[in-house]
Amino acid sequence: MSPSSLSSPVPCDTPIENLSAQLGALLLSHGYTVTTAESCTGGGIAQAITDIPGSSRWFSYGFVTYSNVAKQQLLGISEAVIESCGAVSEQVVESMAIGALKAAQADVAIAVSGIAGPDGGTKAKPVGMVWIAWLVSGDEAITRCYNFLGDRKSIRNQSVNEVLAVKIDLLEQKKSKNTV
Repeated sequence: MSPSSLSSPVPCDTPIENLSAQLGALLLSHGYTVTTAESCTGGGIAQAITDIPGSSRWFSYGFVTYSNVAKQQLLGISEAVIESCGAVSEQVVESMAIGALKAAQADVAIAVSGIAGPDGGTKAKPVGMVWIAWLVSGDEAITRCYNFLGDRKSIRNQSVNEVLAVKIDLLEQKKSKNTV
């Protein structure tokens, strides 16, 4: 696929593939590479991105840090932050994005931590709660908490979809600010 063919994303088979192609085109237009740090999505975001031909031009690499130990060892998150806030928290997901950005030496990081179910939820953190962080090098992280409904697969798919859709929106906003 030539670089110009990604300036207007080619139609894909699924909404997630379309979002991934759009994200790739935006990353290329900015000259950015992206990395992912995933917990509850188990590599689903990285898979969605790398399903697009030519993604090696904008995808650095991904971290699947499903366990707390992996978050500590691979992303440098302190045990104290995980213990005090919980793995599914704004502080941890933001730290995941920062750690992935640094480790991968990428321009953009996406991080996700949540409870996909069917068990593991509590009143304070129910099944379907997912924290997502988006970070562009030099900017502050943007974090949001979602409460997705459905079974495990649905929660994971909704998470991947939201990660991609919001990152596209954020990059489009950044691009329009830079052209004004």
